[in-house]
Amino acid sequence: MRWNKKGLIYVADGEYGWAKTHAMLPTVDPLMGDPIRAYVTCRDEKGIGRIGCVELMRHDLSKIVAISSEPVLDIGEAGTFDENGVVAISLVNLPDGKKFLYYTGFELGYRIRYRLLSGLAVSSDNGMSFKRLQRTPILERSDKELYFRCASFVLLENDVFRMWYVAGSKWIEIDGKKKPVYTINYLESKDGIHWPQEGRVCIGIIRDEEHGFGRPYVIRDGQVYKMFYSIRVKGKGYRLGYAESGDGVEWVRRDEETGIDASEDGWDSEMICYSCILDIHGKRYMLYNGNGFGATGFGYAVLEPC
Repeated sequence: MRWNKKGLIYVADGEYGWAKTHAMLPTVDPLMGDPIRAYVTCRDEKGIGRIGCVELMRHDLSKIVAISSEPVLDIGEAGTFDENGVVAISLVNLPDGKKFLYYTGFELGYRIRYRLLSGLAVSSDNGMSFKRLQRTPILERSDKELYFRCASFVLLENDVFRMWYVAGSKWIEIDGKKKPVYTINYLESKDGIHWPQEGRVCIGIIRDEEHGFGRPYVIRDGQVYKMFYSIRVKGKGYRLGYAESGDGVEWVRRDEETGIDASEDGWDSEMICYSCILDIHGKRYMLYNGNGFGATGFGYAVLEPC
C-alpha cells in the first residue's frame, strides 16, 4: 500500500465551548451519507473531551459543510467512568434503524494516572444525538484486564457483534513517566451490550520499542479482514500499523506494508495515529490524527492504485 497525504481537514478553533482545542479519533458512520458525518472528540478549556461532529463534502473531504455547535454526547455524571472525557471509537447501524456508538470513557486515578473503559450510547435520530444505554461501562474492568478495556471497534456480521479493543493491566516507566501497556484483543456478543470479561489477544507486543496499541479499525475486503491500528513506540509517540486475517481472530502483522508514516514537518511530523478507513466512489480514504494525539486536528490521505 501507498497512501498519498492530502492535508489537514479540521482542528478546533475555539468557536464553541465544547471544542476549544483538538479533534481526536475521527469516526465515520459506515452508511456515509452526503455530507459525510465524522464524529470527533474536542476538548474544552479544561482539557475535557466531548464528542461532536464535523460534516464533510462527500466528493471533497477537505471541504467542511458544518460543525456541531453542541456535543452529540457529553461527559458522564460525577463519579462515573466517563466523567473526565468521552471519545468516539466506532458506530454500528442496527436493523431497526438505531445506531450504536461505542466510545471510551476517561476516569482519573490516584495511584495510576487514569483508567479507560468502554461505554455505549444509542441514537434514534439518525446520529444527530446519542443517549447512554447505561451509566456504567459495557466493558467493566476485570481481573485479567484491570485498567484498560477501551477503544472498542465493533462490526455486526451474521447477527454477531464482533469487537476488537485495547486491553491492559500494567504501567511501565519510560523517560521518568508512567506509560500504559496494552494489547489488542477480541470478543463476541449476541446483542452488542453484554460481553465476556476477557478477550483473546490478536495483536501483541513483539518489539522492544513497543509498549501498546491504539484504536483498531477493521475492514473486510472479500475474504480478508484488514486492521489498521496505532502502535505506541517508546520515544516516538504513535505510528500506524497494519495486519491481515482470514477470520478476524488470527492476525498476521504486516506493519511494513502500512504505507504511511509521520511527515518531515508540519501537523503530523511527530506522530501519526487513530486511522479511520472509508471507501467513496471506488477510492479508499484514510482519516487520521497527527501530533499531540489530535492536538493538531485530523487530516486525510488517499490510497494510490497498485
